[in-house]
Amino acid sequence: MPQRANRAERGNQSLNIGEIARRAGVSRSTISYALSGKRTISEATRRRIQDVIDELGYRPNAAARALKEGRTRTIGLIIPPAGARLTDMQLRFIAGTVDAAARVDLDVLLSSSGGDHDRSFERVVTGGRVDGVVIMEIRMEDLRVVQLQHSDLPFVAIGRTARPDDLCWVDIDYRSLVAQCVQHLDDLGHRHIALINRSAEMLAAGYAPARRAQAGFTDAITQRGMTGIQLCCADNQAAGQACIAAILAARPKVTGVVTISEAALGGVQRGLARTGLVVPRDFSITGVVAQHWAEDFDPPLTAADVPAPDMCANAVALLVERIRDPAQPYRSVMIAPPICLRGSTGPAPAARSGRAAALTSRRARPA
Repeated sequence: MPQRANRAERGNQSLNIGEIARRAGVSRSTISYALSGKRTISEATRRRIQDVIDELGYRPNAAARALKEGRTRTIGLIIPPAGARLTDMQLRFIAGTVDAAARVDLDVLLSSSGGDHDRSFERVVTGGRVDGVVIMEIRMEDLRVVQLQHSDLPFVAIGRTARPDDLCWVDIDYRSLVAQCVQHLDDLGHRHIALINRSAEMLAAGYAPARRAQAGFTDAITQRGMTGIQLCCADNQAAGQACIAAILAARPKVTGVVTISEAALGGVQRGLARTGLVVPRDFSITGVVAQHWAEDFDPPLTAADVPAPDMCANAVALLVERIRDPAQPYRSVMIAPPICLRGSTGPAPAARSGRAAALTSRRARPA
């Protein structure tokens, strides 16, 4: 019969496989077989072992659980090389993935990819260290995705390539959202506008949100017969301020900006203030940025959100599905955040002046 432990003993003794074997009166190998399911043991022995486990409140460690399930209960998150620092957006996607994984009792192994970090990516893909992978910062033509497609490792992308049908992904439609921002400015009377995109390096590398923002902006200004200028912007405030200076110097008629570069917003605001332009009286700004950046802007930014927690939760859920059944059809999730109207957009200055002049003229007419 199993030996009973009093509460003091439970708190003081090490709860390992050897202790369970001693109390159950069986060998350590029998305990291992019971936990892993590798060999059949008698029902009476199995019950005796389970009684001891229940009595001691024992939980198998991660290695034992992995052995029993044939899984590591760990997923990989492939992130870009940190370089000098990760952006706020990247950190929110990392945190969102870790939180989503924790809710389904999974650990997360972070790994960089690109350049000197390719060996780390290779180890994650081929080393049996994870059950599946979430990959972020997707490019239109992404060699990492191709490598994963040729492996047996389940994976889900946050973002999508130019050919997204052969993978599972979660994304927002930057092309459509940027086009809607352009249309919003046009509806307010702005005819000369600019796009502040991500950095030139990211655009050249085929970073998917930057490429799709570029396409959406071009589509919309063409359809609406507007004049547009596009600038690339590094992920810092100094670059944002420089972009505003460049726009106003090259195209002084510009009265509105669409941006997906949230890290540059502070510099954009400072650049406008230094020229004496007041938002939205003299200049309107809109874009696709995370909600907290939009709400911290002064005045609050009219923008579509980048809902990182929702995107990460969907990515982890899709990955869990593929780990359980790798043969299932590919599924994708396109999240459609609305453009939230706040205080940073208003009628174009010329449109406002025209309406004011018309109103004054009507008032001046004799009865």
